[in-house]
Amino acid sequence: MNNLKLKTSDLFLLIVDVQERLARVMERRDQVTDNIKVLIRLAKLMDFPIILTQQYTKGLGPTVEPIASDLEGVEHVEKIHFSCCGEEGFTKLIDGLGRKSVLLTGMEAHICVLQTGLDLLEAGYIVHVPWDAVCSRADGNRDRALNLMERAGAVITSTESAAFQVLEKAGTPEFKEISSLLK
Repeated sequence: MNNLKLKTSDLFLLIVDVQERLARVMERRDQVTDNIKVLIRLAKLMDFPIILTQQYTKGLGPTVEPIASDLEGVEHVEKIHFSCCGEEGFTKLIDGLGRKSVLLTGMEAHICVLQTGLDLLEAGYIVHVPWDAVCSRADGNRDRALNLMERAGAVITSTESAAFQVLEKAGTPEFKEISSLLK
């Protein structure tokens, strides 16, 4: 049961490879980028860390706008491995946060997000994946990846559910701002 609950003090947001050349071929790119923007705003309001990765930036381009603008000052982790955990220094970076729960988002769900999620689970992290903040070129690939991660122990959630779980109560300025973004 404890794995199902998001606790701000133990949480970080991981945004995997939301890059120009990948995003161009994603049918659900607008939905996914909009939802990632909500999660970025949530992380900033509730003060939990954000980690951004880019897969082979030279070939796939930088992080898409408007996400890149929302992450001004957040350095990306350059990677060539599909799993973020295969990248030298990544595990040390996240271990250094002292947090064990991750909101995992990004592209493509059945490649980099899946492999990262499985490696994070294997390393003892609690992985929450908002289904509407990940995508693949084909929904079938996304759906199979979500199923595999859930079978491995990940919590499949939605952006709205995760946001309200983190917020915990209505009536706060943070609640008002996030709920206005979700309309």
